[in-house]
Formats: sequence, C-alpha cells, structure tokens
Amino acid sequence: MALRPIRSADAPLLREIFADAIESQAPGLYTPDQIRAWTSLAWLPGVLDRLFRDGDGWISGEGAAFAMRQPQDRLALLYCRGRASRQGHGTTLVKRIECDARADGLAHIHAEASLLSRPLLERCGWRFLRHETFTVAGVPFEHHRMERQLHS
Repeated sequence: MALRPIRSADAPLLREIFADAIESQAPGLYTPDQIRAWTSLAWLPGVLDRLFRDGDGWISGEGAAFAMRQPQDRLALLYCRGRASRQGHGTTLVKRIECDARADGLAHIHAEASLLSRPLLERCGWRFLRHETFTVAGVPFEHHRMERQLHS
C-alpha cells in the first residue's frame, strides 16, 4: 500500500478524510449528536491546525486514510474514508507509525482510541488500559486509552 509523508499543504485533505471517516462509519456506534460534534472539529478554525502543523504522519492510498503522531509517543489521529475502510489502510498506517516511533528510540506509544479504532489497534497488538470520558461541544464521549510496547 502506497504511503507518503503528510505535508503542510495537506490540511484541507486531512480535514476531508477526518469528516468522511466519522460521517460514514460512526453511525450505529455513536449518536447523531456525537457525530455532529465530532465532525465539527474538522471545520472549526484552530482546532486541528496545530496538530496538522506540528504532527508527523502519513497519507495512504492517494487520500484514502491518514495517521499522525503528536507528540512523538502518541498516535494522535487515525482516520480512513468510509469507501476505503477494511482495505488495509489502517493497519498499514498503524504499522508505519509504530516503525517510526521505534526508529525514534521509543519503548512504547499510546493513543486515545475511538470505538472505531479500538478493534484495529487491538488486532495490531495494542493493549487496552482504561476508559476515559470527555466532551466535545458539550456532548459526552468515551474513548479507550491504549498502549503498544515497541520491541526491537
């Protein structure tokens, strides 16, 4: 699967992938209010700007999916368009992020996984640590703190 590094000019594409992933895959797992609140993060000025600017990551398949680390020991974003889901983009991106973290000398990497990404991360060998709650635009959410030990 072809990967390329994320560039600063990719921010509009990343926002599109982010919103598409949520809108196309979250129904059934999240409420309509949660989907609206979560998707709105893609378009609100300033919300993702710093992460897109400072994070390191990869785009898969000509804009099908992306993953970013920020800071270096955290998988901060992992999103795949609905039409490209279950085609290996997520697994490829997670493995590349792990490889990058390992190359940076890290012993482990962590993430706050959504209901969408937890099964993928578990298949990739990540360990569930705990549930955490938070809000987006006043709407309650739960995510799953996960960790991956990086063995050489």
